[in-house]
Amino acid sequence: MRSVTTTCSGRPGKAERREEIDMDDAARKLQTPAVQMRDVVKSYDVAASKFTALDRVNLEIAPGEFVAVIGKSGSGKSTLINMIAGIDRPTSGEIRVAGTQLNELSESTLAGWRGRNVGVVFQFFQLLPTLTIAENVVLPMDLGATFPARERRPRALALLHRVGITDQADKLPANLSGGQQQRAAIARALANGPPILLADEPTGNLDSHTAGQILELFADLASSGTTIVIVTHEREIAAAVDRIVALSDGRVESNKQVGVSP
Repeated sequence: MRSVTTTCSGRPGKAERREEIDMDDAARKLQTPAVQMRDVVKSYDVAASKFTALDRVNLEIAPGEFVAVIGKSGSGKSTLINMIAGIDRPTSGEIRVAGTQLNELSESTLAGWRGRNVGVVFQFFQLLPTLTIAENVVLPMDLGATFPARERRPRALALLHRVGITDQADKLPANLSGGQQQRAAIARALANGPPILLADEPTGNLDSHTAGQILELFADLASSGTTIVIVTHEREIAAAVDRIVALSDGRVESNKQVGVSP
């Protein structure tokens, strides 16, 4: 977990975050990776041919790291996220996430594992329209039975406070702005206390100001120890993340630690 130095606004300053990332590097090397992918291949049969979405991908992500995955449409970004989440299975290769070898799990075991270990944030929010915001956040706890019933709404309110929309708790999603709905979706993804948060184009439908606020929120969560992996097209992403992984034609084209320059 990072020790965060903040500016007077309460957010980590640029120089402080760069120093913080440097100090974390040595500690991360001693930790078991949150995500390990070894020679991962994912192929699909298409008509009379075969399409390879991921081609011998090797990747490690440390606990508490904030990683952005970038690339053109069709480069394999969403497939990579689905592999980490256990939503899809590799054609070959090994995937270990949160200390578990996913290849070895049955579908039913994998579903239970996912509910406890991975939170997913979608581009289009995917909030249930007939439930209030608080009820949307409570739902994963109800499904996973991860917390006693009496603790679920208080936990949901605490998570909504963490993402800055406690005052929207008893409203329906349609009454919230796009940015507020995305914050609610992040709170829902955190409901069961997963160590890993995955987000597929979480800022794709937001204006630039709101997108910047959401990226700040992800950075704060990473600073608290949550591993964050996002697929994004945001051009200013280097100012928020620890590392950028670029995919091209299903392969890792580059894998660079970036941080923020002092």
